[in-house]
Amino acid sequence: MTGPGQRTRRGAVVALDSGNPLASVIAFQYNPSQLHRTLTPRTADTEGERSEALRLAGPPRESLTLEVEIDAADQPANGPAAAGLGVHPILAALEMLLYPKSATILANAVLNRLGSIEIVAPEAPLTLLVWGTKRVLPVRLTAFSVREDAHDAELNPVRATVSLGMDVLTYQDLPGTNLGHGLFVAHQVAKELLATSFGAGATAAALPTPLPTWR
Repeated sequence: MTGPGQRTRRGAVVALDSGNPLASVIAFQYNPSQLHRTLTPRTADTEGERSEALRLAGPPRESLTLEVEIDAADQPANGPAAAGLGVHPILAALEMLLYPKSATILANAVLNRLGSIEIVAPEAPLTLLVWGTKRVLPVRLTAFSVREDAHDAELNPVRATVSLGMDVLTYQDLPGTNLGHGLFVAHQVAKELLATSFGAGATAAALPTPLPTWR
């Protein structure tokens, strides 16, 4: 909850495209009411060796799901909705996170006609989920569905709900030169500090006194 005079931060999806120096920032019109997070431990493959049972192979695999609601009636008066486009532009901005650039596709088609043996698959922009100042996460979209809830007379969607599924990319997924690599390391360090700030007192209160001893 926010106090009087406080302004709630808006979550956003940011796409950093190396071919476009201007980041594509898609701020949520309304913050999703829920953010579902699933963490799967990444354990070492020890094949039952007792001495290795507690080893971790890396950070957990984390998946996120959320729903983004968009309503043209609550868009700025001079925004795209006023031009009779409904919520098409913001839907297009979100969907383009999944598309390779058309210029790259055309360039690859030319190379193919010229007989190039190896054509590199297009690289998606680095996508970040910005959920407050403490969570700026590199992510990869894994699921995307759109429910168009209302349309205008021209069948432009004027109200829609977008369901997004994401996998968090860690330092094991990205090269050290990638911005996302550093962002995830910073995220983990911040999480470690938050865990520490929980306080030794709370931990001590949960432990039996005196502590059991093993002989």
